[in-house]
Amino acid sequence: MDNKKLTIDDIARELQISKTTVSRAISGKGRIGQETREKVLRYIKENNYKPSAIARGLAQSKTFNISLVMPGDSSLVDLPFYHNFLWGISNTASKSDYDVIISMVSEKDITQLVRLIENNKVDGVVLGRTLEEDIAEKYLKQKGIPFVTAGSSLDPTVIQVDNDHRSACRELTSVLFSKRIRRVALIGSDMKTIVSKNRLAGFRDACTEFNVFMEDDLIYLDMDSETKIEEAVEDILKKNVECIICMDDYICGCVLEKLEKENVNIPEDIKVASFYDSSLLESRQSVNLSLKFNVTEIAAACCNTLLSHIDKKDVPVKTLLGYEVVIREATQS
Repeated sequence: MDNKKLTIDDIARELQISKTTVSRAISGKGRIGQETREKVLRYIKENNYKPSAIARGLAQSKTFNISLVMPGDSSLVDLPFYHNFLWGISNTASKSDYDVIISMVSEKDITQLVRLIENNKVDGVVLGRTLEEDIAEKYLKQKGIPFVTAGSSLDPTVIQVDNDHRSACRELTSVLFSKRIRRVALIGSDMKTIVSKNRLAGFRDACTEFNVFMEDDLIYLDMDSETKIEEAVEDILKKNVECIICMDDYICGCVLEKLEKENVNIPEDIKVASFYDSSLLESRQSVNLSLKFNVTEIAAACCNTLLSHIDKKDVPVKTLLGYEVVIREATQS
C-alpha cells in the first residue's frame, strides 16, 4: 500500500469494515466496539496514515480554518505590523494543522467576515483591531462563534490578548519626567481605537504620578494625516516644548521628517519619543525613547488562545503581555 495515498476508503477495504466505522475510530465519537477501534488505530499507526483536513473536518465537525480579521481601512504604514502578525498566527496555526483565512473589514462594513461565518468556512476568528463601537465583535458574539481580540475590548466578557499599553506608556512618560522634562506635547492617532485610548490613559497616569499639569493645548489627537501632523508640529515649535511624544510609529516618522524640514536638531533643540517602535523607526537614531512590543508573540498567544477556546478548554478572559522601553544614548545622560 502506498502510504502517501492511503485514504479512509483504503482502510475500510483492507479491514473489511465500513467507512463510517473508520471515521468513528479516528474521531473517537459514535458507537464502536473497543476491539474494532484498536484494530483501526493499530492499522493507522502501522501505515503512517494522516487523514486529510476534509476527512478530519467531517469526523470532528470542524473546518480546520481560522480567520484573521484585518482592518481594510488601514494604511500602508500598518503593513509591517500585520505582516508580522499574520506570520505569527500562521506559524502557530500550522502546528495544529490549521490554516488561516484573511478577512478584511472596515469600521462600518464587515461583509467579508459575515460571508465566512454564514458559509461555515472557519472554526474561529482573531480580530486584529478593537474599536470603541466594534460591530465585528458584536456580530461574532451574537453568532456564538469562538473569537479572540488582538487588543483590549470594552466588553469584559470578550476573550482578549493585548500588550500592556497603558503601563508601557505610563513608564515611558515617567522616564521623561524623571529627567526633569516637563514641557511635553503628545500627538495622538485615531481615538476610536482602544489602543489609542489606553496609550492616552498611560500618559495621563504618568502626569498624575509626577504631578505634571496636562496642558490641553499640547495634546493633539486624531492626527490621521501627514498634513495634520505637520500643522501640529508647527504649532508645537512655537510653544517652547522640550519633547514630542508620538502615539505610534507613523506619527513619529512624520514628526521627524517635519523637524528635519524645519532644521530642528534632535535632541539638542527638542527630544522625540514614540509609544510604538517598529521596523519603520529602527534606523532613526534621532528617536530618543520608544516602546517595543513583540508582534509575533502576541499573534502566537492569540492563536493558541483561540484554538483552546475552539476546543472548549478554559482560557483566561484577558491576557496582557509585556513590552520593552528602548532608551537611546541621547536620553541616558
